[in-house]
Amino acid sequence: MAPPRSGGGGGGGVRLPPMNALEILRETVRVLRGDPHAFTSILFLLLCPASGCLLLSAAALDGAVVLPLARRLLVAAAASGLPLTHFVRQLAHHLAATLVSSVVSFPALLTLLLAARAAVAYAVAAVYAGKPLAAGDIKLLARRAWPRLAATYALGCAAVVAGLLAFLALLATVCSTLKSMLYTPDIVVLAGLFTVLAYSVVYAHTIIVCNLGGVISVLEDVAGVNALRRSVQLMRGQTHVGLLIFLGSTIGLAFVEGLFEHRVKTLSYGDGLSRLWEGPLLVLMYSFVMLIDSMMSAVFYFTCRSSILDFLDEEGGSVEELEMMVDANSEAVR
Repeated sequence: MAPPRSGGGGGGGVRLPPMNALEILRETVRVLRGDPHAFTSILFLLLCPASGCLLLSAAALDGAVVLPLARRLLVAAAASGLPLTHFVRQLAHHLAATLVSSVVSFPALLTLLLAARAAVAYAVAAVYAGKPLAAGDIKLLARRAWPRLAATYALGCAAVVAGLLAFLALLATVCSTLKSMLYTPDIVVLAGLFTVLAYSVVYAHTIIVCNLGGVISVLEDVAGVNALRRSVQLMRGQTHVGLLIFLGSTIGLAFVEGLFEHRVKTLSYGDGLSRLWEGPLLVLMYSFVMLIDSMMSAVFYFTCRSSILDFLDEEGGSVEELEMMVDANSEAVR
């Protein structure tokens, strides 16, 4: 992988060569080694509390809220004609747990997680600028960028919720239609799986656009719809890289969640004393995966922007006009 090129110094002028997902991961590790103190502070002060809220909220409310909600989802699935297979039951329980943890942890996500993402974006830009920032400076910059990031995050959440409601409505419509046409349960399940697969693709694209839009709202003076629109423009031609980043992060988070479910939430062995050290360890692992995911999104932003700038160089376009969009924030991290 070629080293980063500087287009005038600072985070706003850095040029990165096109990278695939694995190369972005390697570049993320290099950036992490460039300023380990800043990223470690973000990990322990912001991401660990947010991760603890996410993992513990669903576990604490499993019997009181998650199970009744899962039963309601199963009743709705049965009414629409979807056979209640083991996969459907597991999917309903996972969806209920995700909804409960998201709602309960929303204040922590809106404050701690967004502050962590803003701090990560500035820390990555500062490493590329060659002058890592002090923790106090990162905190100040993250506080200034939080309103823009919150607006973009709220819009992304609205898009995800709208997509989820549309998916549930489409799934119920497909299953009830096939049931009324007297198709076998296997056909109904197969149609449901295809609907889930289609929703997963749309959901993945939505998440990578929102993640990149969050980085843009921090490092550029845009927010909301404008940030998401610019995210789509920057990611054009590199969507597959974003999808691979999303897939890797999702697998990592799901793996840690599975360990937490088996080792901490469900007492399936011993007397449970291991929870005292396994619980905090898994929260730390979950937080570290979230940190790497946020850093990879920031690195992905710089690779996408560099590709646009290189294209304008080749076409004779005005690179200076495009780079003016990030000059204000770039000067802040130099």
